[in-house]
Amino acid sequence: MTEVRARAARHKGQMNFEAEITQALYAYGDDKEPLPETVRVLDEMATDFIIETCFSAAKSAECCGRSKLKLDDFKFAIRGDPVLLGRVNELLAMDKHINTARKAFKTDEGREGLERGGRKKKGEGKDGEEKVEDKVDGKGVKVEDKVDGKGVKVEEKVEEDLGDDLDDDME
Repeated sequence: MTEVRARAARHKGQMNFEAEITQALYAYGDDKEPLPETVRVLDEMATDFIIETCFSAAKSAECCGRSKLKLDDFKFAIRGDPVLLGRVNELLAMDKHINTARKAFKTDEGREGLERGGRKKKGEGKDGEEKVEDKVDGKGVKVEDKVDGKGVKVEEKVEEDLGDDLDDDME
């Protein structure tokens, strides 16, 4: 178990997690306004746990000759509690999974023209060239919006036969 330390005077009476603890108590069936003593005691327990865990992780880093803490130092500090360690590993794996999924869907939509060198004029593509946007109107006719050099849109309707395109791809 962790060694017992007196709570630092600067933390005495200060509520660090009052709102979160109140919400958690309500979620687990307590009143919407729990007793202040209950919130205070749980806040002190949470704060003490965080302080002890950080102290233990710092001690682990110091033993390894490092002044900065690493994630492994915290894992080492909580190694005695397999449930907590398993939850930490699960959350870290989920965070990694979410970050890789975010990278897969990351696009540059909405960031056009915001590259270094300033903003581009409306209607300009790369290096000031004419920008072409393709749309399909309600009748199944493809509409091309071309922007001429003066910034005026010119619409051209072009019929597109999807069947012919599919036949060309099969050959």
